[in-house]
Amino acid sequence: MRVVIAPDCFAGTLSAVAAADALAEGWRQVRPHDALVLLPMSDGGPGFLDVLPGQEVSVLVEDPLARPTLAAFRLDGSTAYVESAQACGLHLLEPADRDPAVTTSYGVGQLVRAAVDAGAVRVVLGLGGTATNDGGAGLLAALGVRREGADGERLAPGCLPLADAVRLVGTPLDVELVAATDVDNPLLGEHGATRVFAAQKGAGDPEPLEAALAHWADLLEQHLGVAVRDLPGAGAAGGLGFALLALGAERVPGVQVVAAAVGLPDALAGADLVLTGEGSFDWQSLRGKVVAGVAAAAAEQAVPCVVVAGRTSVGRREAAAAGVEMSYSLVEQLGLQRAMSRPGESLATVASTVARAWGV
Repeated sequence: MRVVIAPDCFAGTLSAVAAADALAEGWRQVRPHDALVLLPMSDGGPGFLDVLPGQEVSVLVEDPLARPTLAAFRLDGSTAYVESAQACGLHLLEPADRDPAVTTSYGVGQLVRAAVDAGAVRVVLGLGGTATNDGGAGLLAALGVRREGADGERLAPGCLPLADAVRLVGTPLDVELVAATDVDNPLLGEHGATRVFAAQKGAGDPEPLEAALAHWADLLEQHLGVAVRDLPGAGAAGGLGFALLALGAERVPGVQVVAAAVGLPDALAGADLVLTGEGSFDWQSLRGKVVAGVAAAAAEQAVPCVVVAGRTSVGRREAAAAGVEMSYSLVEQLGLQRAMSRPGESLATVASTVARAWGV
């Protein structure tokens, strides 16, 4: 039997690589002679780089509060992969320091520039998990477009100072860009970056941030001669999607980027089963996340897809419509305490259950 194991990370407990290893360990306990193909996955958020090919290159960049931090990108031929969270991720800040009014995406732009300097002509950016709401203003500053106030002074980083910008100066770095994200929010409005995501990044009153972001959108669209604020994905990663779309980036679901890069379609050819999973298999999983992407790819080749998740709240009918034959929950099978305290062991245990049920 040939089984493809392609999970996402289990947020807060296991990386995608560790999850794939645990699933494989559990399967081999029951069926040691089966051929297993391990393809850890990502949708563009934290862990994006962990699952992609290429040489890892480390760079010193600025974190969300403009402090030095070590980040990395991957260089695969002339394509570079950048994970935005490595430079401006929420995980880089203590809870007390989280404030999207002042955090910046400048470090992401530094990563892009470093990738181009290393020979990349195409840069794929995984968007997600950021601490910022600056509409990509920091990224653009690193790529050559800076903001000026009324007296020509450079403005402080972050979202709120965007309200004081009078003009933009400079031409952005010329490079092919791809925005890898499952988020389809516009930049502004009730479903935009500020009102949907800013609170979880530490924001208080969203209105000043929304107004600053709207002013920034006016300036950037006029400067570059584009109109992209309402496009799907413009609100991704605190508006990093907006800046990238303004620069002409192609938006592609992150799971599709990873699937192509790691060869998921080829791996599924001739497979008997695909095993995927994530921390919580819920309604969001069906909107462009890893599980939905893997299930769709499996369905195209008539390969059954089984999900193992920490928790499951998707009904069987909805799961079947997404291409999922069956789902298993660690919490339901083993209890919350064990699932959380021993996640790798728990995942392997449930994988053994799956192997007994689905082995042929």
